[in-house]
Amino acid sequence: MTQSSNDMAIWVTWYDLADAVRSDHLAWVHTRYAPNVLERPGVLWAAHYACERKTTHAHPYPGRFATDVPAGGQHLLLFGAESAHAFARPVPRKLHAGLPESDQAMLAQRLNARSNIFVEQARMNGPEAASRDPRSALSPCIQLGSLNLKSYDDEDEMLDWYANWRMPSMQTLPGCVGIRKLVSVSGWAKHGALYEFVSVEARNKNFLGYESAYPEMDAWSNSLIPKTLHAPGSAHVGSRIWSAVK
Repeated sequence: MTQSSNDMAIWVTWYDLADAVRSDHLAWVHTRYAPNVLERPGVLWAAHYACERKTTHAHPYPGRFATDVPAGGQHLLLFGAESAHAFARPVPRKLHAGLPESDQAMLAQRLNARSNIFVEQARMNGPEAASRDPRSALSPCIQLGSLNLKSYDDEDEMLDWYANWRMPSMQTLPGCVGIRKLVSVSGWAKHGALYEFVSVEARNKNFLGYESAYPEMDAWSNSLIPKTLHAPGSAHVGSRIWSAVK
């Protein structure tokens, strides 16, 4: 989260890159593509993350991942905006179709790419909220889960779990800067959960297994989470490689 409280929409793209093009592609994102998106009215910030090659999950379970969704996850590119409509003038598909051929050639280097446009359902600060730098977008480490429920009958339980357990528990977790729960207006995943941490090391040390100190809540999590279907690799954990704030 930035220091602003009006960044209520987030456009996320997950994607991979071949090693041979990585350096040139990242330079293009940071010097041309992302700055051009930032010029659009209502767009407030951009942040780019390199993901951990193998993420340790707090609740691993069989059948966790969807098999019919693009599996990109080496990089996460996020834009924050005042509303989802800031990403609708034009929508990403039309935006990309209207780019010069040279930019479209760079976009074609993305492998296994998928995108979601989310709006914020709720947010809470963690104990490290004061560490936010207004000159940077988001925190040095994020965890981003993107998922659906296997049955709509469980939607109330998902709302209950985030509102009354997971989000409040982040308010005291060492190393946590904040959390926001997201819902989708475009893309495969209906639900998103964006966590901010001061570092990957702090996330791994303090987040993994923290629920074991709360047996009742741990049991609730172990009951709910197998009812979810995550995008391949979700939740992704990334370290910030670049950001810009308008």
